[in-house]
Amino acid sequence: MYDYRQAIDRIMRQEVEAGQIAGAGYLLIQGGKERYFSVCGYGDREKKTPIERDTIFRLFSMTKPITAAAVMLLVERGELDLRDTVGSYLPAFGEQTVWNPQGEPVPVERATTIYDLLNMTSGIPYPENWEGCSPSGVLMDELFRELKQAQAGGQRLTTREWIDRIAAVPLAFQPGERWMYGLSADVLGAVVEVATGKRYGDFLREEIFEPLRMTDTGFCVPRDKRERFAQNYIWNGEKIGLEIYTDCNLGEYYGEDVSFESGGAGLVSTMEDYSHFARMLLQGGVYDGVRLLGEKTVRFMRQDRLSAGQKAALQWDSNLGCGYGCLMRVLTDQGAAGTIGSLGEYGWDGWTGNYMTIDPENDMIMLYFIQRCGYSSTSALRRLRNITYGALERMED
Repeated sequence: MYDYRQAIDRIMRQEVEAGQIAGAGYLLIQGGKERYFSVCGYGDREKKTPIERDTIFRLFSMTKPITAAAVMLLVERGELDLRDTVGSYLPAFGEQTVWNPQGEPVPVERATTIYDLLNMTSGIPYPENWEGCSPSGVLMDELFRELKQAQAGGQRLTTREWIDRIAAVPLAFQPGERWMYGLSADVLGAVVEVATGKRYGDFLREEIFEPLRMTDTGFCVPRDKRERFAQNYIWNGEKIGLEIYTDCNLGEYYGEDVSFESGGAGLVSTMEDYSHFARMLLQGGVYDGVRLLGEKTVRFMRQDRLSAGQKAALQWDSNLGCGYGCLMRVLTDQGAAGTIGSLGEYGWDGWTGNYMTIDPENDMIMLYFIQRCGYSSTSALRRLRNITYGALERMED
């Protein structure tokens, strides 16, 4: 007899046995209950450390939904306004420029707002260096090389110092013109620091992690938790296999002296911790009797906020059939996405392959955590999603 749990285990085992990943964890919550939790392989292949429920993972871009929640928490409290200009908090953004058709930086037509940052329509790129990328991306890549070199040399530049340097790079397009994945969430982290007068990590700990009992989530991995910190891997095409990734991609640094707290990619967490955050969103802002956000705020967060023109650039494989808002994708077209998922399901994934989806219609959360650079939106993930959705009517109380 068919058992969806065996099918989930088979997919993860095949990925590990094929050498595509070192290890994986899967967690399914539906109807307010944990329906299935499964792990396979190693958190650290070289040390033979198995994946466990409390394995600590690099979140990379799964940091972004937490940053969106932090911003909306301040919106609820009247400490931020979505129409506020970024420059009103960070003066370095007060005189931004953008490339004109002649390839020259000129003043922006209007100032970038908090709302632009939340929807990735700010024109602030990630570091890029490939044929056809924007000149802004190339300049950002040069800047990040400089900043990472300084960090590697022992300098501990603060979040504000990193973000103020980012502000000097001309935008790739006029604010609000279109969607483009970039450093918007990192800028939001600095905005939160100014609005609250606290380091970003301290604000998250006090206002989100402690209320949600996310005890292993933060911007550093303390020495006494290092044994639980999963190794990060990258595919070596020449050797045809995984190798340990030792580079610094976006300034990530998990030591106890961390100073740049990246709102877009800097957090670490466990599957258990992140499930508390996901449950809070699914339950309209409440986790285990503690209200973190208002229900209307969560409804706002899970809606598509892009116009048709802005959405034209939202063509990543993982975003097909989706809109975007509050630093998360929102499913709007099952056919285009090639999924049997529900319209309105939302979430995000990270560069190392971690994935979250939240489905209000089916009262469901699915988490899938791995640590392989550039390995999101895989066939294995799509299969796990479809197995999960196909099993919803088979789950027993």
